[in-house]
Amino acid sequence: MIETLNGYHEIVNFKDRPLYRLYHNTESEDYPRHWHSNPEIIMPVKNGYTVEIGDKLYELKENDIIFISSAAIHHLMAPPSGERLIFQPDFSLLAFLPELSSALTIMSPAIIISREKDSELAPRLNHLMLEIEKEYFGKAPLSGANIYSMLIEMFVNVGRKYGNTASSFDVSHDKQIEYTEKFLSICDYINLHFAEDLNLDDISSMCGFSKFHFTRLFKQFTGKTFYYYVNTKRIENAGKLLVNPRASITEVAINSGYSSLPAFVRMFKQIKGVTPSEFRKMHVGCTIKEVKNEKKDNIYFRQIH
Repeated sequence: MIETLNGYHEIVNFKDRPLYRLYHNTESEDYPRHWHSNPEIIMPVKNGYTVEIGDKLYELKENDIIFISSAAIHHLMAPPSGERLIFQPDFSLLAFLPELSSALTIMSPAIIISREKDSELAPRLNHLMLEIEKEYFGKAPLSGANIYSMLIEMFVNVGRKYGNTASSFDVSHDKQIEYTEKFLSICDYINLHFAEDLNLDDISSMCGFSKFHFTRLFKQFTGKTFYYYVNTKRIENAGKLLVNPRASITEVAINSGYSSLPAFVRMFKQIKGVTPSEFRKMHVGCTIKEVKNEKKDNIYFRQIH
């Protein structure tokens, strides 16, 4: 299934389908740790499947669906027999919809939708995945447009159910709608300005809340603290920049919103499970000399700050 693997980076070959790939996978072999630039959706249709991300195992049962966020390093483990759908869409076509980007961040690094825990949403997603497969291997006109319409529907449903927990706000229905709009706007703002000096006082005042009230509501809405959400966006950006071998670790850190190299390395490892140099080595095969440059970069940081 993995056609091109550069270090740990899977380069998805879209071939005749320039915006998505779908596999009806029946192979019993495991797939090594890898990552790719777009999200991935996996649904076992016969038997289960196991996905490892960091030190966490996600055990999928038949008809469960897992959404894996972009740049998440994962390992796929198959049972002796079985089948599963593996869908890899190019998310760049949907980049103009900031709400979807916010929903994906909230789902990071992965989320499972199962019939056992969600008897309402899971069957709908199962149906959409099977319809996407039918369109993908069929010859109907406008199949690509229909596939993306169903993909958006999937993200909207999952985002509303698991990314948007406005129903847990202890306020009236009208206030829930108001809070939802405010926090979607705040998440969109962070997604665009993560590399700037964002602080809790300024962001909370933007939506008219006290710092303490904002902190509580933001955690309810995203499932993450404000600063962890910001760092998630920064590290996601850093991962994209690191694949350029000409960019130094220092430049990547600065362009991702960090003024301290140790803080950047520490947060990168906390979120990605590896250091920036190790991450780069997975993709571009950097040399020992490049790994040692982290120490030089640290000295450089102290000189300019």
